[in-house]
Amino acid sequence: MSFLTPLALIGGLLAIPILLLYMLRLRRREIPVSSTYLWQQLLLDREANTPWQRLRRNLLLLLQLLILALLVLTLARPYIVVPAVSAGQTALLLDASASMNATDSPEGTRFEAARRQALEMVETMSAGDRMTVIRVAAVPEVLVPYTNDRTLLRDAINSAQPSLASADWAAALTLAAAGAAGAEDFSIVIIGDGGLGDAATLPAIPGEVKLVTVGESASNVAITALATRALAGRQPQLFAQITNYGDQDAEVVFDLRVDGELFAAERHTIPAGEALPLVSEALPEGYQTVQAGLTIPADSAVPDYLAQDNRAWAVSPGGGTRRILLMSEGNYFIEQVLRSLPATQVVLGDINRGLPTTEFDLTILDGWLPPELPQGDLLIFNPPSSTRLFTVGEESTATGNPRVRADDPRMTFVDFSNVNIASFRQVSAGWAEPLITADGGPLLLAGEVDGQQVAIFTFNLFQSDLPLQIAWPVVMSGLLEWYRPQDVVSVPEGLRVGESVFVRPPPTATGVRVTLPDGSSRELEAGRDNLIFADTHQPGVYTLEVLENGQVTQTTAFPVNLFDAGESDIRPQTSLTLGEVTLEEAEEEAIGQREFWHWLALIAFLVLLVEWLLYHRRMRAPQRFAPVRR
Repeated sequence: MSFLTPLALIGGLLAIPILLLYMLRLRRREIPVSSTYLWQQLLLDREANTPWQRLRRNLLLLLQLLILALLVLTLARPYIVVPAVSAGQTALLLDASASMNATDSPEGTRFEAARRQALEMVETMSAGDRMTVIRVAAVPEVLVPYTNDRTLLRDAINSAQPSLASADWAAALTLAAAGAAGAEDFSIVIIGDGGLGDAATLPAIPGEVKLVTVGESASNVAITALATRALAGRQPQLFAQITNYGDQDAEVVFDLRVDGELFAAERHTIPAGEALPLVSEALPEGYQTVQAGLTIPADSAVPDYLAQDNRAWAVSPGGGTRRILLMSEGNYFIEQVLRSLPATQVVLGDINRGLPTTEFDLTILDGWLPPELPQGDLLIFNPPSSTRLFTVGEESTATGNPRVRADDPRMTFVDFSNVNIASFRQVSAGWAEPLITADGGPLLLAGEVDGQQVAIFTFNLFQSDLPLQIAWPVVMSGLLEWYRPQDVVSVPEGLRVGESVFVRPPPTATGVRVTLPDGSSRELEAGRDNLIFADTHQPGVYTLEVLENGQVTQTTAFPVNLFDAGESDIRPQTSLTLGEVTLEEAEEEAIGQREFWHWLALIAFLVLLVEWLLYHRRMRAPQRFAPVRR
């Protein structure tokens, strides 16, 4: 046994004044007596009051000397030499990914087991050792910088919590490697249960990298996919997948809730190491959200150690199905493009009967115009006459040298250099801007007027080879995307926990509010084209509201799920690959120091309590009562 502060042993000299107090002073007790006969004891007391008397056995004196000895040893900080995982300057990487919530460890969760391992490393630090603690989740976080203060290290480790996202080991290892600068003895210790993902391809990390593995079992069943889709003329469909990552066949109850109401519940057996796909076409029309869940039956002997991947969410596809009306004498090229669009319902009208009374998201007029243009967005081909929106002039054959306005997003990847057009009509509209222009005038105009989005092709498709060129589907795709209202968020398959989402508020928005699954909300500032929302650390359904002067003008929802095979596969890894190096389970090869002064301090406190009780018992005078005679 050695001492970190041996000078504190000088405090043992305080025993001298304690002994002197017992030799020079006699503390009397006040005792009421009933007869002066006992005054004879005063003579004996006077003799006992004579200074420098020989010390007699006194239990209080022994206890006080013992307390002093324990306090002195506590201040001297005694320690014993013990084996340790690392020494010198250490970067401790604490795995806080979703799999660390697994409950297959004796301590409870794997993260609690990792926390105990980390605290053990702190307890065995030597006097000159320094350590930093990095919590490794979707974004690595330095909980405490390099220090030898064990109190700070313990507080940082005890305050750490696991996340529900995957871990970014590449960023964490790069952050940890920065601590090697100027350190003679540097090491990185990883406490976790899984692989390193993309970090396995990192170049060599300075210093020595060690692995401490937690976890015992691979038994886990998870929902690994959940998606919905809506096809024109068909009921909404749902696809789900359940995966068994364990070594035994597992039975589960799969339940489905639509808008919070139980919709279906089925029992399935999932073979070991396999996935079970499930398809449903019975979702009701007009649904908003779908929640899927897994429950392990009470009579199942196969445990499910990770509950965080037993829930998944999906929302109805944003925007629903677009309804497009095509008024034409018959144009296969336009019909073919429209029918290739997802979530689109195409209605073919009859020009002999005129426009139907039903409203449509987009009306396409091919070589024909009604007496009165309909409300809503319009796409017009080869207009035969003028209307309230535009003027049709003479026909022109000056179609050479077609030029595309490349800086317009609607014309992205459009190339008209090989397109041949026989003739076009000279159309003019003050509200429109030309997107494609030939020598004789515009071939395509587009713009917004009176709340309508209108585009005009000034030529007849059958008098050109455009439908046979690659430019045809490209230009139609750009225009049809322009007609579609831009979604505030676009995550068709949802997000994984920890991923960021781009928010595109409309220009008139004054604010954006996001409500998290737990009911809390976050405010985003409007005024920029793209905002980034990164607080997606909870699985569930997020609701986004667009605000204009305090009023909600648009609401959309998006799901966030775990859906990470690297986290749901909770099989502990006893070896990891880092670059060209294979890391095995770390052994305690370094020399550490284990202090036990806190135990001495506790014993000193207990002895002090005993001494206090004995002292007060002695100060109480014994009282005897004679029986009362009648």
